[in-house]
Amino acid sequence: MEVGGLPVELWQLILSYLHLPDLGRCSSVCRAWRELVLSLDRTHWRQLCLGCLEHRHPNWPNQPGVEPRSWREAFKQHYLASKTWTKNTQDLDSSNCLSLFRRRKGQRRLCVGTGGEFGSLRAALAAASPYDRLVLLPGLHEEQGEVLLKVPVELVGQGRLGDAVLMASIDQHCPTARLCNVVLMPARFTSLLYKTASGYVQFDNCSFESGQLQIHAPGTCQVKFCTFSQSSIHLRSVGLSVLENCEFTGSENASVTVEGCPSSDHNWACKHLARLAKSCTASAREPEPAGCPVAKQDGCRESLLGPVRTCEIVIGEERSSFLSAAGAQALLGSAQEDTESRENLRAAKEEEYPALESNSSDSDVRSDDEEDAHAAYKLPGQAHSHTLTHSRLESNRLHAVQRDLKIKSLQQELQQDKEAQSLANSLQGCIIRQCLFRDGKGGIFIYSRGQAKLEGNIFRDLTYAVRCIQNSKVIMLRNDIHHCKASGIFLRLSAGGLIADNNIHSNCEAGVDIRKGANPLVLCNKIHSGLRSGIVVVGNGKGIIRSNQIYGNKEAGIYILYNGNPAVSGNRIFQGLAAGIAVNENGRGHITGNVICENQWGGADIRHGGDPVLRNNLISCGYSDGVVVGERGKGLIEGNAIYGNKGCGVWMMSSSLPHLINNQISHNSIYGVAVFCRKDNAGDFPPGQGASESFQEERDGAGGENDPDSEEEYPAARRPISVALVELNSINHNGAAGLHVKSSEALNVVANVIQANGAGGVAVAQSSRLTRIAKNRIARNGRGGVLVEAECQVELRGNGIYENSSHGVVSKGEGVIAENDIVGNRRCGLRLLRAADMKVTKNRIQSFRDYGIAVFDEAKGLVQENLIFQGRSKKSILRPMSDAEDCIIQNNVLLTFRKRFDVECMLIDPPARPHIEGGDPGSCVVAGGQRVSSITTRVDGGCHNHGSIFCTVL
Repeated sequence: MEVGGLPVELWQLILSYLHLPDLGRCSSVCRAWRELVLSLDRTHWRQLCLGCLEHRHPNWPNQPGVEPRSWREAFKQHYLASKTWTKNTQDLDSSNCLSLFRRRKGQRRLCVGTGGEFGSLRAALAAASPYDRLVLLPGLHEEQGEVLLKVPVELVGQGRLGDAVLMASIDQHCPTARLCNVVLMPARFTSLLYKTASGYVQFDNCSFESGQLQIHAPGTCQVKFCTFSQSSIHLRSVGLSVLENCEFTGSENASVTVEGCPSSDHNWACKHLARLAKSCTASAREPEPAGCPVAKQDGCRESLLGPVRTCEIVIGEERSSFLSAAGAQALLGSAQEDTESRENLRAAKEEEYPALESNSSDSDVRSDDEEDAHAAYKLPGQAHSHTLTHSRLESNRLHAVQRDLKIKSLQQELQQDKEAQSLANSLQGCIIRQCLFRDGKGGIFIYSRGQAKLEGNIFRDLTYAVRCIQNSKVIMLRNDIHHCKASGIFLRLSAGGLIADNNIHSNCEAGVDIRKGANPLVLCNKIHSGLRSGIVVVGNGKGIIRSNQIYGNKEAGIYILYNGNPAVSGNRIFQGLAAGIAVNENGRGHITGNVICENQWGGADIRHGGDPVLRNNLISCGYSDGVVVGERGKGLIEGNAIYGNKGCGVWMMSSSLPHLINNQISHNSIYGVAVFCRKDNAGDFPPGQGASESFQEERDGAGGENDPDSEEEYPAARRPISVALVELNSINHNGAAGLHVKSSEALNVVANVIQANGAGGVAVAQSSRLTRIAKNRIARNGRGGVLVEAECQVELRGNGIYENSSHGVVSKGEGVIAENDIVGNRRCGLRLLRAADMKVTKNRIQSFRDYGIAVFDEAKGLVQENLIFQGRSKKSILRPMSDAEDCIIQNNVLLTFRKRFDVECMLIDPPARPHIEGGDPGSCVVAGGQRVSSITTRVDGGCHNHGSIFCTVL
């Protein structure tokens, strides 16, 4: 009959009454009939699949509410499961004609139990021929001794799962076997349920209670749609085995144990399992489980030079903004100014520091007559770039960094990383897919060079999900791991592998714990909402941690200590309740190209011997400081953009030895860089840095000097330093001083741009040892350029101190002020107060409306060979002193104001400091700067009694 003769709906109703063989015949009639049979997928095929007692829902146990892509295909796979085990026989190579005499498979059906042909399984096996089907009738079947399978048979329970219960210990000695729809319980004399050391065994829709399966190479197994209650599987050196759609509950130890290197002596069934695994891998990407949080970093994704810089993080429907509109406009203004000034950069010789130029916006504190006077002439310092060639992220570089910091998908990572691609495609050891592990001690334990591949599983309410040790390898793709009582994934003793695209959350310890030489690839995971850290790298642990989203953890997003040395790049670490990245107790690591934002404590926290490389990261919008370098902290902090934090940009202790170079530190609410001498309490950890966690074994063995890994050479650019070094940074638009020093150790501040900060440029409040401030550009700050308090030792040499809103330099301390240009400041160029004892030589000093140099009664020192130029004020160039014996003033050149270009001529030979090599010193091209009328609000009174927010809370 033609299909078009009846409506399609009527055809579908008629076909729904047909049985499976008849449906097969109908689909073979013609293409139109085949399409009709396929159209029954959501109705009749679904009925057939769910109506079979030996089958389960295709997405059981993880997502039984989700429809499969095709019910017909799912039913086909269930149906073929009863056939494939008979095909997995070892072919004899002696003669092909032997296949003609082989016994037909599945020839007889033998019933076991009350009302059956045999009263016991043992009796049925004695009478069975190869490939017979043994049907266990409903009831309890108990065997007193060990049952040996010597011929291939299929053991099937009749009725629903649970009706037929077999209490026995089975040892397989035949090439193949299958068990289906049976509840297996161990015999009274052993806990062993099933064992094979040579053959292939297939379990379908079985239930295992309070026992263990043992599969030894060259034997192998396939386990599908089975339930393990207080039961486990032990795989020893198995070449390839497959566990799919199983449920493991209430295990007292690990539910699955994988031991030993996969055997090269493969069972003949491994080819079948390899084909099965490859066919399923192509469609292994399942939709994300309901309730899995999806994080979107809209704010961090926006370009740094975009129209609005408001650094937002969106999780679900929750949205938070951390910069006001004025702050965003200020950020935009400074970025635009950077673009204008970039064209004026000059090349510098290798032995010299790069060029400086003025591009920052003016302060709003100038009076009208001062504005008019400034309109009459421009300082020659503005003819050159104040931005250091290697000190600021230029506009094109900001774009490049932002582009590189976009988080990559797993597919992109695999395309670029051949090692990760090879691991993701590997098929060895045990393959575990779409299984549920819950309410037990352990999920999967891999040791002694074992190998396992885990895809699409759920691990919940366990002590740990995966434990991989002793040179073993684990490949984990798209698993969900949550609410573990310890760490979710634990790797140690040179373990490795690939951990990618997993959702790891709400665990009581770390999401991923890497220790003792373990070296995994951790890519594209979501690690969040943990009660401790997201990732912990301890005790010489290594690893590559890349393109992950790490957020909402109670402690550090990534915590590195005891010689841990991972490579951390391209991650988004945000909204943590402690630090973004913490490096402690001699931890190391290369931390590059990450977005670290909106964390409660420091974006990066380094202390107690921590010595990382922190390079090219975006550290922004934190509730406290951007980077914290605590007691005995070290490290190379280079090329980072540190902005918009509510504390300081960088907070350092004077007992630390960091190298702070080439960073953009701007728009932070308090100081740009703060150096303090207060010590950490010996036993204290920062909040959320794991003080209560036990790392005793790593602590005892963490001798960095004796560790061969610690002898790794640093990159050539990372030169050893003996004094904390701040160089080649751009420190601007911060709420308080650009640089605040209250130190008990020596400090070198070299070739930085410190400008447009809300308070002074540099404030040295305490300096018992020498603070060297050389070749910096200190300009247009809201107060003075440099303030040196009493009893401080300071060397100011080769700096350009221009157009600050108060005095250029105010000193009450001791030291040297030599070869500086102190020009165009609103108040005095240089003030020596009280107990000051300074040697002031070879400076060029000009004040716009006040004295060039003002020396007060108790000041001491030497003022000689300076060029002092009078500004618009009618005041004298030098303020008179009452006691000339305390301060020697000699051989100074005093010039009065005559015309607008006198100042420019004064700063031509030598050119405006800091010195520019290779440029035209007489050029007067001015980079037009945009006025910034609103700067990020600063906190009056400094940094909470001269301490970090971070440590004040401590």
